[in-house]
Amino acid sequence: MATPERSRPHPGPEEGVRHGRLSARPVAVTPRHAAPLVPGLHRLGAGRALFHVPPDPGPGPCPLAVVLHGAGGAAEQALEWLLPQAEELGVLLLAPQAVSATWDVIVGGYGADVSRIDAALEEVFSHTAVELDGVAVAGFSDGASYALSLGLANGDLFHAVLAFSPGFMAPMIRHGRPRVFVSHGVSDRVLPIDRCSRRLVPDLRESGYEVTYEEFRGGHQVPPETAATAVRWWLAPG
Repeated sequence: MATPERSRPHPGPEEGVRHGRLSARPVAVTPRHAAPLVPGLHRLGAGRALFHVPPDPGPGPCPLAVVLHGAGGAAEQALEWLLPQAEELGVLLLAPQAVSATWDVIVGGYGADVSRIDAALEEVFSHTAVELDGVAVAGFSDGASYALSLGLANGDLFHAVLAFSPGFMAPMIRHGRPRVFVSHGVSDRVLPIDRCSRRLVPDLRESGYEVTYEEFRGGHQVPPETAATAVRWWLAPG
């Protein structure tokens, strides 16, 4: 018997794109018009986002991670960090491409990238059954800063945030209480750990968020073992 679709609160008219709010919401059953998921890489929105389906997605709803690239990066790079775990554990990956060299809030305010991510999510949700409590947002560097910002503003959509070497967070409003995983290299020269994660993590905890924090020997990177730890932390809370 199909799992009934659960309703989700949607942003009100005062909480739109300029506040970093996303309106797309997952459904727990595959839409009737949707074709079966084809494993592999799909391009959405004229190539403005990549959607990866694992080899064996399973018959029921799947977890989904939105992965955000760093400054000057590309959607293809964002997929690489979580791809091994996604294929092993049956996770869907959505990697949007920023409109500019980095994400909108960093270069002037929420806008075009929020709209692009929302459109990509809407396309995924209209064709795919996604776990209602299984949507996460992840990112590296500027992408991690954006993941934290969007994650805190959309905790009613994202139940977990995976932030690899973030520099800051800038949520204009906050909804929900997503779980947060933060990692950072102690030798990071691009976003020094003392000015970034070692300040962000205490702020998050003081604000009431559940945070798992890992430091590693290394610089500005996403070590494979750290990515694996983060995905397993997300999928197996507690």
